[in-house]
Amino acid sequence: MAKTATRGRRKAPARGKSKARSSGGGLLPWAVIGIAAIGGIVAHDHWKSIQPMLARQSASVTRETAEPRPVVRKDVPPKQVALAAPTPKAAASVPESQPLPPAAIPTPMIQPIKAVPSPASPAVSETGTVAFGYCGQGAHINCVGDGGVFWYKGEKIVIADMASPVVDQARCDGERRVAFAAKSRLLALLNAGPFTMNAAGKSEPSGAPRVVSRDGRSFGAQLINEGLARKPGAAGSAWCA
Repeated sequence: MAKTATRGRRKAPARGKSKARSSGGGLLPWAVIGIAAIGGIVAHDHWKSIQPMLARQSASVTRETAEPRPVVRKDVPPKQVALAAPTPKAAASVPESQPLPPAAIPTPMIQPIKAVPSPASPAVSETGTVAFGYCGQGAHINCVGDGGVFWYKGEKIVIADMASPVVDQARCDGERRVAFAAKSRLLALLNAGPFTMNAAGKSEPSGAPRVVSRDGRSFGAQLINEGLARKPGAAGSAWCA
């Protein structure tokens, strides 16, 4: 009997604990409802200030969910974006059926050429003042070739108003002596001072015909008077008597 009573007394506290648990579990829903009611009252009183905050929060959440963020992989290098090169403008195409006209070729203007008087004209005269020598193997500039021929500034001059024998063409000793004397006399006359040359015809390959004089006296006339020359066209047999 004593054991039975003891068992009965031990079970009593267990029932009290279960009642406390059941009573505590029943109060929790009422507490949640009370807190929600208080929160609703506070939200209703401050709705004008809470509404913009809720709108911004919902917009940011919507934007984040609508725009997915790209996933960055560490093992993949960043892509290089190539800049597009400017496209050159195409030249205006010319239709093949229409050939281009040829460019105009400039034509030079032809100017009239003025006539230059020939140096062999009878009106031309020249005064010589250079020193002369005998012509040799070199270039003939200012030298005497024979009794009737000399070079003046590189031009061959033939005395037109006389004819004298030539050393290389002499037919006898007497003609050769006269040729040497005429050559020496002409050299002396040319080196005696300034002289004048007047053209006596056109220049030819054989020489330019001139009348050479000093103070109005012709060199040809002097050589004829001295017996070292003759008039042009006279017979030459007198040199070899």
